[in-house]
Amino acid sequence: MSPLLVHVIVALVVFAIYFQFPPVLIYAERKVCARIQNRIGPNRVGPWGLLQPLADAVKLLTKEEVVPARAEKGLYYLAPVIAILPASFAFAVVPIARPFVLGDGTVIATQVADLNVGIIFVLAITSLGVYGIAFGGWSANSKYPLLGGIRSSAQLISYEIAMGLAIVAVVMVSGAVRMGGIVDSQIAHGWNVIRQPVAALLFTIAMFAENNRLPFDLPEAEAELVGGYHTEYSGMKFALFFMGEYMAMVTMSGVFVTLFLGGWHFPGIDPTPGSLAGTVATGAIFFGKVSLVLFFYLWVRWTLPRLRYDQLMQLGWKALIPIGLANILVTGIFGVL
Repeated sequence: MSPLLVHVIVALVVFAIYFQFPPVLIYAERKVCARIQNRIGPNRVGPWGLLQPLADAVKLLTKEEVVPARAEKGLYYLAPVIAILPASFAFAVVPIARPFVLGDGTVIATQVADLNVGIIFVLAITSLGVYGIAFGGWSANSKYPLLGGIRSSAQLISYEIAMGLAIVAVVMVSGAVRMGGIVDSQIAHGWNVIRQPVAALLFTIAMFAENNRLPFDLPEAEAELVGGYHTEYSGMKFALFFMGEYMAMVTMSGVFVTLFLGGWHFPGIDPTPGSLAGTVATGAIFFGKVSLVLFFYLWVRWTLPRLRYDQLMQLGWKALIPIGLANILVTGIFGVL
């Protein structure tokens, strides 16, 4: 089997697993919410309510789509597509398992694209997701979506700086911007969540804000903006916004695991490329870590209250950015010493 064909198969497997997460997350979100609120959650459609996401998909596919009469049609239709694509593109550079070796000695990386500037690519691509929200908010020609789009733009600018500063600290201790290189550094020197705990905390807060998740869901804030940027969307277009949020959660969880939790590695596992069975085992470890981070996403959503908008902006500009700069300074001093 040619290496090119193997790379294609790896890419298909990666995205096949990736696209299974959103429907599972929708079900898990409802069940976690129910448990925290002392309820049962979905239990009617299928055994234990497992087919509820499928029922939701059928409902949204068959639901009437209402388009505002004065909407900017081009951007209105384009916005949900833009909201869903960046997250899936960014996941392409995340290594999900240990590389494996073919019979002829060729080493195959377990990611769609092994870029030398992997983490920079992630930052660049994920920042495009806000355009879908901004376009959706503006093109609907309605005040609540417009306010949601404006909030999202300001929020992204504020928290992406903090996220970038956290990543700079990781790059400083790892000596690499390639995602696989960052994992290799953690295999040799220990996980970055221990070496860079401040950067891990900054990144965690910033990724919640980046994904518009509570306590940072100001762009949709149902109590204030009805539904924010997707108020005027229905049917499949609304489903795309919904899917985009969950796909972004999976991507950011994968990036967090890669940057701070050792990626696919676990103490005691041989990191050298080897058999396909070992690769599958390390892939299970990676997605197990991702699932724990996703559970933390859900837990926080149904535990913490929403911040006020002024509190959100003050936290980003007056707290996270100075802490990120100070962390880089301390990391540089220790690096020199």
